[in-house]
Amino acid sequence: MCGIVGFLDRSNQFSKDRKKIIIQQMVSKLKHRGPDSYGYLFDDKNNVALGHSRLSILDLSQAGHQPMNSFDKRFTIVFNGEIYNHQTIRSYLNKLFENIPWRGQSDTETLLTSIQLIGLENTLSKCHGMFAFALLDSFEKSIYLVRDRIGEKPLYFGIQNGIFMFSSELRALKKHPKFNSRISRNAIAMQMSFSYIPAPNSIYENIKKLTPGSFIKINIEKNYQSTEDLPKIFKYWSVEQKSIYSNQHKLCKGFPEIKEDLKNLLHNSVKNQMISDVPIGAFLSGGIDSSLIVAMMQMSSKNPIETFSIGFKEESYNEAIYAKEVSKILGTNHNEVYLDSSDAIEIIPRIAEIYDEPFSDSSQIPTYLLSQITKKKVSVSLSGDGGDELFGGYNRYLWTKKVWSKLKLFPPNLQLLISKLIKIIPPRQFDIIFSKIINQQMPGDKIHKIANLLPIKSPEDLYFKLISKNDNSANFVKGVDHYPDLLFNFEFQPEYGNLEENMMLHDLTNYLPNDILTKVDRAAMSNSLETRIPFLDHKLVEFSLKIPIEYKISDGKTKYILRKILSDFIPEKYFERPKMGFGIPIKDWLRGSLKDWTSSQLNEDRLNFEGYFDTQEVIKKWNEHLSGKRNWHHQLWDIIIFQSWLEHSKTDD
Repeated sequence: MCGIVGFLDRSNQFSKDRKKIIIQQMVSKLKHRGPDSYGYLFDDKNNVALGHSRLSILDLSQAGHQPMNSFDKRFTIVFNGEIYNHQTIRSYLNKLFENIPWRGQSDTETLLTSIQLIGLENTLSKCHGMFAFALLDSFEKSIYLVRDRIGEKPLYFGIQNGIFMFSSELRALKKHPKFNSRISRNAIAMQMSFSYIPAPNSIYENIKKLTPGSFIKINIEKNYQSTEDLPKIFKYWSVEQKSIYSNQHKLCKGFPEIKEDLKNLLHNSVKNQMISDVPIGAFLSGGIDSSLIVAMMQMSSKNPIETFSIGFKEESYNEAIYAKEVSKILGTNHNEVYLDSSDAIEIIPRIAEIYDEPFSDSSQIPTYLLSQITKKKVSVSLSGDGGDELFGGYNRYLWTKKVWSKLKLFPPNLQLLISKLIKIIPPRQFDIIFSKIINQQMPGDKIHKIANLLPIKSPEDLYFKLISKNDNSANFVKGVDHYPDLLFNFEFQPEYGNLEENMMLHDLTNYLPNDILTKVDRAAMSNSLETRIPFLDHKLVEFSLKIPIEYKISDGKTKYILRKILSDFIPEKYFERPKMGFGIPIKDWLRGSLKDWTSSQLNEDRLNFEGYFDTQEVIKKWNEHLSGKRNWHHQLWDIIIFQSWLEHSKTDD
């Protein structure tokens, strides 16, 4: 894995020597993504600067150094990612063309040579992998920015004071003297709603994220004055279009045949992603997805696979006991570290630095800690991400239809009345009433959350409220334009399938790349660890879309087909348990170990001075949480993380 950065400067505001210094300074901010070597190029003729920081995984020699030129000198590339089938592509090219002057064995050279010989779009159609890259075409006078189909690798771009710039992370862009760090209040509102900022938006105005499965072509001879002036983004692969096709061509085979086909596809994906010239391992939580990936890895290896998990002393957050049981059955060399709250809390003030943009999914903390211990033994780790979105793993897929079928019988006015009546009774009172009836912690908060869902106008409305904060948190961000038009604007379409398939599609295109993959990429790359995700091979994704929904969600169980495949390796009793998130006890820490730090982030004078939030609403939630009157940790965490990021952004050099 690597970091890429570059800019196009036709303004003549800086000398050639100054531009070289700028690109070197920008690359230096990406050293965590690629600590093994650094490369720079300044093309004075085309006014283009390119930079690269390298984490060597395939072909550790200088033949893999970047920026890399094609053998005809037309193209120059900076590449981040892995092309898992690059040897197959090489063989294909060698059959078509004689005497290709290969210089090494890197997948970057394969990609670049293929683009030279058969073109960009033909090459992309053949690539299995995760990637983000920039391609300079000196003949066409163009720069292409390209991102992989699902969005495993990040890529930011935009115009700042007439200069086009791009990078794997925002921190590198900020090193350019012409970068304008004007914060988008609309983006803050999105983070308050989802805990992340969905693509194509970023926290800064005029800086965008390239959407998955897309590329953009920039004319290097044209003066662009703003990001809005840039050409339209081209989709070379669309999961929405694949969903429409798949819904019309569902697999007609029986369950046993589909199960075996999926098993073989997944095994092949795992084998392809195990190719590496450095030590490789896997994250293992003991859940269905990671256990299945590890089972496939061990089946493909003569030696025990290195597996990694972390445990927490708080029993309700600890999955390590299950991971240990699975590792024994599969015969892996298991690495387990138990952490207490002090280990996690130590990381929290560093979140702003690690994530580089406001990002407040609290599972970021254990993900970072897991990456940290994994890097001590290996440089590449496989994970089970993507299984939930492709095979119906979230609980909302189970009960949204049931809830909507009942709620639609009540008119919105009656739903609203019920909501208001519930909210009359404080959560504490519900806790007292139900404490002896319901075996749940803080039932009052859960009842109030249900009340906040009402009224529901459609299945889309219910789904949206389930995946976002539904207490109007974003409404106390000051200066927001036309909220909630900023948020996901979608309607469920029958062309995509039934209700569950529509939800899975939207999670696959939004939640997965913007939350899950962002979380894993930044946590791992901060530790110079490469992560690979076998479930996201695009052929496997396309196959999964054709699987009938009753093979994914059946008998009240999620991921039914994955459970049946995993049972070929592990007895069902070891994974048949309620789904656990990769969570930590934030609500208790805010009242305890993190109280002083949180108070500094939510200081009333500071909030008033900065002017991003309705101070009184924030302070009210903080006081209610401290007193135990309400549990506002989800909403407060979003604000705290933004405040911490804002503080860091002012001091980050």
